[in-house]
Amino acid sequence: MTGTRPEGPDEELLEPGRTALVVFDLLEHYRPAAEAAGVIGPVPRLVDGCRSRGAMVAWARADHRADGADFARTLTDVDNQHRPFGADNPRPTRPPPGSGSPMYRTLAELGQRAEDYDVPKHRWSAFHGTHLDTSLRARRVDTVLVVGGSTHVGVASTVYAARDLDYQIVVVRDGLTGRQPQRDFFAEHVFPRVCRVRTVDQVLAAMDRSRPPRREAGQ
Repeated sequence: MTGTRPEGPDEELLEPGRTALVVFDLLEHYRPAAEAAGVIGPVPRLVDGCRSRGAMVAWARADHRADGADFARTLTDVDNQHRPFGADNPRPTRPPPGSGSPMYRTLAELGQRAEDYDVPKHRWSAFHGTHLDTSLRARRVDTVLVVGGSTHVGVASTVYAARDLDYQIVVVRDGLTGRQPQRDFFAEHVFPRVCRVRTVDQVLAAMDRSRPPRREAGQ
């Protein structure tokens, strides 16, 4: 299994052929959050770096029926802005955009390609009711990198699910979005207990350390 050595981030290895990057809900609908978190620069660099090194790239994206027939029914106290539900703020019964809306498209700057894995999802976790686990196992992937948001919602759900499925997980901190207090709290106090937290530079360096050095012609 890759990335299981006990050393710190400057010595660990990530074998690209057994690693997958899951980009979570970086969609047009959530563009303001992505811009506010500053991920539109680091994430494409990570995507390109993973792809060029031979790692699998998957795009997990919300995909709900416009009529709300598949909408989550779980009752919560507050909305996604932490405003209490009540007479002046009723609970939604359908998603803001519906399936097929341009707002559910991945941010163009991130460079999704046809050969990547498209993972439409209907709940917070990228694993629940999707083909992601099957696709990872078919590729013999054992290590999952996660970026996107919201950090304390969909990313956290995906991380917990991946751990329960016995994957190694690396949360890439400079690719996270969401409310700043929750993002910092999870990156600093929750995820380090569940998995590993690294930067884009650390992830790419760990992949490079796992690859054999190139031999010059004639050697």
